[in-house]
Amino acid sequence: MIPMAILQDYTGENCTANNFLAVILGNRTALTGGSGKVVNSGPNDYIFIYYADHGSAGMVTMPTGDDLYAKDLIEVLKKKHEAKSYKSMVFYLEACESGSMFDGLLTEDMNIYAVTASTPAESSYAMYCPGHYPSPEDDFETCLGDLFSISWIEDSEKHDLQKETLQQQHGVVRRRTLVDYLDFSSHVMQYGNKELSKEPIFSYIGTNPDNDNFTMKAEEFSSNPSAEIAHSSRLTRGAVSQRDAQLHYLWHRFNRSADGSSEKIEAQKQLQNEILSRQQVDQNIHQIIAQVFGEENVSKMIESIRPAGQPLVDDWDCLKMLVRIYGEICGSLSIYGKKYTRAMANMCNAGINEKQMTLASNQACLK
Repeated sequence: MIPMAILQDYTGENCTANNFLAVILGNRTALTGGSGKVVNSGPNDYIFIYYADHGSAGMVTMPTGDDLYAKDLIEVLKKKHEAKSYKSMVFYLEACESGSMFDGLLTEDMNIYAVTASTPAESSYAMYCPGHYPSPEDDFETCLGDLFSISWIEDSEKHDLQKETLQQQHGVVRRRTLVDYLDFSSHVMQYGNKELSKEPIFSYIGTNPDNDNFTMKAEEFSSNPSAEIAHSSRLTRGAVSQRDAQLHYLWHRFNRSADGSSEKIEAQKQLQNEILSRQQVDQNIHQIIAQVFGEENVSKMIESIRPAGQPLVDDWDCLKMLVRIYGEICGSLSIYGKKYTRAMANMCNAGINEKQMTLASNQACLK
């Protein structure tokens, strides 16, 4: 293969939700910074989108600025469809609770096939982490990938994608993500027009000519959990919840530092700060819910999950409002803290209003 440069059109402060959505729509006038490149597609084009970042119920994180909410993403995809600016689209999404970005929102008639790393209510997992098998080189102190992404990328690197279908790849990725790591599992999900999964992967991402003669065995495409469990080796392996990736990194740095060194002291300080920050968020959310709905309803608000096929929240503007108010009064939700966006969605569904949230947040966080 001829080495190819990786072009980065929107990085740093230019990698925002606004620019991401503008690029999809082909709307150059809405861009702020970056190269100015957009998806200038037509009715005969195939589009492939791969998105990987942290996430939570109803949103995914951007490197800079506001998070991307499911409602805003779906609205842009609808506009793209209504403009007849693609033939079909495949969307791979890696994030915690990534299923919530499409569940009950992405309709079949949009001709989009979406695959997510997890259900609407579970974490996804980091891989190639220090101290776990498989482990990165000693020079790396952080996880190098995530289980969903390395599964589909490594599958694509070795197979003839003119022959392998999207559905076959889903079977491979689902098995590796769910079964090969039974203690660290997420359920790879499919949404939208699943008929598109019968198409070859080549139509969306091309293929490596070196793999043109590769022949896959039928069992590689299995997606039957019971059959996979019987054949899985269950080696001693490791994966880390994406929400705990930062905690794992800090813990690893602390353990690797020499006793008594300044590095050890600083690593311990950062680790303790992370733990205390998590405890504070837990306490804040608990108190806010208790003040509005009563102590007896705290667990219900945090843990309730809507049935499959039903959107996370009825009023997305309400969810945005609660997240905004919490951020203004209590501080922006961290990657860990964003696990409570489902609780906020449940609060919206239960009828909380702006005044109640503001009062409760003040009482919980300004003491």
